[in-house]
Amino acid sequence: MRTLLIILSFFLPTTLMVEASGPSLNNIENINLNIKDHEVAVTFLGLSAGEATLIQGANNENTLINTGGKETAAELEGWLFLYDVKEISKLILTHNGTELSKQQLNRLISKYNIKEIITTPKLSAQIKTELDSKNKPAVISWGQGTKRPILPEMNAEVQFVGNDANEGMDLTLDFFNHRIFLMTSFTPRAEETLLEKNLENINVFKIPNGVPEDSLSEKLIQYLNPQISVLFAPEEEVHDPDILVDLHETWSEIYSTKKHGTITIKFTDSNYEIITIPIETDE
Repeated sequence: MRTLLIILSFFLPTTLMVEASGPSLNNIENINLNIKDHEVAVTFLGLSAGEATLIQGANNENTLINTGGKETAAELEGWLFLYDVKEISKLILTHNGTELSKQQLNRLISKYNIKEIITTPKLSAQIKTELDSKNKPAVISWGQGTKRPILPEMNAEVQFVGNDANEGMDLTLDFFNHRIFLMTSFTPRAEETLLEKNLENINVFKIPNGVPEDSLSEKLIQYLNPQISVLFAPEEEVHDPDILVDLHETWSEIYSTKKHGTITIKFTDSNYEIITIPIETDE
C-alpha cells in the first residue's frame, strides 16, 4: 500500500507537480492533504467529461459540487477514493440540465451518506421525484442572494440563478480573504447581473463548462480580474481561444484539467498552494 502524503510547510502561489511513476496513479492508495484548522482544499477533479469540484475542510467534512458528465461515474468515485472521501455532507448541483442519472444519484446518496442536496428551484422539484424511498437526503433550493456556510469559515453565496438555456446557479465561495467564483451561466442576462455584483479581483475563477465561442465577454473577465482560472475538459477538442487570450491579458494563471489533470488548491487563512496531479494516459 502506498499513500501520497502532501504536506505543505509553506504557502506561496506556486505550482507543485505530484507524479507517481509518470502519469499513472495506479500505485497510489490515497492522497492525504493534511488539512489543519483554518485550512481548506478545493479540488477540480480531472474527469474526461463534465465537471466536479470537491471542497474539503479540517473537520473531515466534504462538499461535492456537480458530478461530472456522461459515463464518468467510475472516474468520479475513483478520485473520491484517492482523496479519502468516505462521506459527503452536501451535494451541490449548479446545472439545470444535469447529466446525473437517477441511478447514479441514488448510488452516490447510498455510498457517501449524503445529507443534503442543494440545487436550483427548477432542478430541486425533479430531484425529489427521483430519490429512493429510504435514506432520503434533504433537498434544498437556493435562490439568488442565498448565503450559507458550507464548511467552518467558508461561506457560499448565490450570485445568479436562471432557468433559461445555458443558465444555472453561479456561486462564490469566501474563505477568509480568498474568493472563489464558480460560474455556470453564460447568457447576456447572467453576465449583466454578474457585472453588477461585487466580484472584482476574484482569486480563483472556474470557467463555465462547455462555454461556446463569444459567450464570455472580455469585459466580464477584466472585471473579475482572476488570479487563477480553471477550465474543465472541453466538449470540443480545444477551449475557446478568445477566452484564453482575455485571461492571459489579465495575467491570470490558467489551469485546465485536460492539460494538468486534477487541480487542488489548498488555502490557509492568508495564502494558497496549487497541486496538480496528472491523469493517466495511454502514451
